[in-house]
Order: sequence, then C-alpha cells, then structure tokens
Amino acid sequence: MAAMRYRLTFVAGLALGYVLGTRAGRERYEQLKKSAQQFAQNPAVRNTAETAAQQGRRYAGKAFHTVSDRVGDRVPDSVAQRVRSLRERAMNGTPEDDWGTSNT
Repeated sequence: MAAMRYRLTFVAGLALGYVLGTRAGRERYEQLKKSAQQFAQNPAVRNTAETAAQQGRRYAGKAFHTVSDRVGDRVPDSVAQRVRSLRERAMNGTPEDDWGTSNT
C-alpha cells in the first residue's frame, strides 16, 4: 500500500513537472525566436550577410576556374556535362539549383 502511494506521488509530481516545464519552455522558446527574428532583420546584420555571400560566390568562382584550368580534360564526361548545364542555366537567368534554392 505504501509503495503504491509513493508511485502515485511520483507520477503526479512527474506530470506536474512536465506541464510546468513545457509551459516555461514554450515561453522561453518564443522569446528566443522573437530575439532571433529581430537580430536577422537588423540592417547591419543583413548587409554583413549579403557581403559575405557575395565574397563567397566570388571566391567560389575563382576556385572553380583554378580547378578547371588544372584538371582540364581529366574530368569525367558526366561531370563536365553537368557543369555545362548549370552554367547555361545560370546564364539564362535561372540561378536556382536542383533543390529550388537561389544563390543568395
């Protein structure tokens, strides 16, 4: 009988802790989410992110040309064809990749 009472008390405490913890956790989550959104909307952060993206694209382009010049004809035809099709797609104004995301 005493063991059953301790188990019941334990389960009740566990349930109460879970309810109170999830409520506090959700409020904290919403608070963190709001802070992250405000941070992301900051013009200085957006400008820095865009500058970093532009530099990344520029360095990736340089690296691509360096590798292309050094590797040359040693690339398998399937890879070379894929690169050509991506270049053509980018030149035609469709910079999206296979997953539907853009370069920015």
